[in-house]
Parts: sequence; structure tokens; C-alpha cells
Amino acid sequence: MTQRDVKSGSWRRWLPVLVASLLVAAFGTALLRGNGEPKSPLVGKPAPAFSLVTLDGRPFDLKNYLGRPVILKFWASWCVPCRQEAPLLGEFAREATNLTMVGVVFSDRPDPARAFVKEFAAPYMNVLDPQSSVAIDYGVSGIPETFFIDAQGIIQQKHSGPFTRDALWASARSIGVLL
Repeated sequence: MTQRDVKSGSWRRWLPVLVASLLVAAFGTALLRGNGEPKSPLVGKPAPAFSLVTLDGRPFDLKNYLGRPVILKFWASWCVPCRQEAPLLGEFAREATNLTMVGVVFSDRPDPARAFVKEFAAPYMNVLDPQSSVAIDYGVSGIPETFFIDAQGIIQQKHSGPFTRDALWASARSIGVLL
């Protein structure tokens, strides 16, 4: 800009463009940087109650397992990260005490889910959610997703994606699981 442009006020024509560009840059930076995993609106609230059927046909009602820590794991046989973390979850479930761990089969058919459980020798209950009603109640947006529920039935944490060993053990300890 020349001194003549400044005096004539033509710079005002570019001011909205400059301000808009700065705002877009600021919002874009904030969105891309983020602050880690978004917190579920359910954290700190009672876990939604549900009744489903296990892969072997037995009834399962969450209320019967409250009073001790519960871990709900949403998974599917076709989910690559679910397959990658399955051995770790099996190891964890065998080592943990005072815990109910429940796999919730998400958008999958019973036979492939049963084959997955057999392949990985999953030592915890797995229930079918054929209408995805439980997944909807818990706000599941992708799998694997895990909810950590304390003995009082309050959701303390939600974790999206596969676990590392240390992260899984730390999250479990936070709800009183003994390892």
C-alpha cells in the first residue's frame, strides 16, 4: 500500500479480508491441534442400563453387575484395531480381579463374533447389540471404544481406539480394578 492508498481509505476495502483470514487461521489451528480425546458427556453420570443376550444365549443385565468395577468394550470381528488389541484384552481380563468385563458386539453378525471370541480365547462375556441400541445410548461413534464404570455405576472414563498395556491398566486402576 502506498501512502496515497492509506490516505484515500482503500485499505478499508482489505480489512474484512484480513480479519476473516486471521479468524480462519486461528480456528483452523485450534481444530487441528485439539486437546486430546473429546470427553464423553456420559463421564460422571450413571451408566445407561441395558439388557442383552450373550453370544452363548444367556441373558445379561448390566444392573446385576454393578457394585464392582465394570469395563464395557465395544468391538467387532471386522475391526482391525479390535483384532490388534484382543490379545492384550485377554491378558488383562485374566489378570484383573474384582472386575466385570463385557464386550459389546457392534454392527457384526453372531457367527463372525463367536469365531473372533474363539480365535482370541476372550475370557470375558460378550453380548450382542443387534439394533445398536446400547451403542447409541453410550454415544459410540467408532470402535473400539471402552467405558470404565466404577462400583457405584458411574462412568469415569471413555477411551476411543486401541489400548497400550500401560493405558489400559491405568484406566482400570482408576475405577478400582485390582491387578
